[in-house]
Amino acid sequence: MNVTDLNLAVLDPSLLGWPLLVGLLVLSTHVPLGRRVLARGIIFLDLAIAQIAVLGVIAAHAFNLAPDGWSTQLAAAAAALTGAALLAFCERHWPDIQEALIGSTFVVAASLSVLLLSGDPHGGEHLSELLTGQILWTTPMQVAQLAILYATLLALWAWREMRPGAPGLGGLGFYLIFALAITASVQLIGVYLVFASLILPALAVRKKTNRTGLLTAWLLGALAYAAGLSASALFDWPAGPAIVVALATTSLIAGRMQRVAANP
Repeated sequence: MNVTDLNLAVLDPSLLGWPLLVGLLVLSTHVPLGRRVLARGIIFLDLAIAQIAVLGVIAAHAFNLAPDGWSTQLAAAAAALTGAALLAFCERHWPDIQEALIGSTFVVAASLSVLLLSGDPHGGEHLSELLTGQILWTTPMQVAQLAILYATLLALWAWREMRPGAPGLGGLGFYLIFALAITASVQLIGVYLVFASLILPALAVRKKTNRTGLLTAWLLGALAYAAGLSASALFDWPAGPAIVVALATTSLIAGRMQRVAANP
């Protein structure tokens, strides 16, 4: 396809504006959480928690709860919080095998999801939507709900971290905030994009100081979301995978530029 063949009208802000805003909101929590995940050395925590939240959604679907109602949201949140509490318990008692336990939790949750959907003729399609997300179909109401939740979580995190003389956000508190943030995002952007939003920008700026690293990672993520959504609209690609590839590309380029700047 030539550049002249592209229909630039599909880049209508009224179509892509809400999905991009969701991406920026997701990055507001996932960038600092991703940096903390890297610092704690629990890289696959997000995949495990996201998959547990997906298991909650699938369980609600399997038991004929409203697919877009509060019952499903509560099921996803309850599953993610339970999984977070369990992993926090494991970290306290078996820190030497924490990464293995996280990986095992992911595999078990994914297998249970497949089993619950095995009798549903549309199960494969439903699971695919949860993995790749439906960010293009974001509504203003979902954006408002996400903004309120993330503002609350960020305020709680900042209050806990900035209290003079108080210890930083402890293991259980971190896991619970992480679970709530992941639960809110996974149904909108999917498991793959949740992982990419958490880890790829954080990897690109892992050697930067906290404030500079946070801002740079957020800007890289914002650029990737804009590029991925634009590519999705122009080439009729699935939005979630397109943004994942854009995040990987921008992170690789940013990492390379930092190495060149450090070693001219």
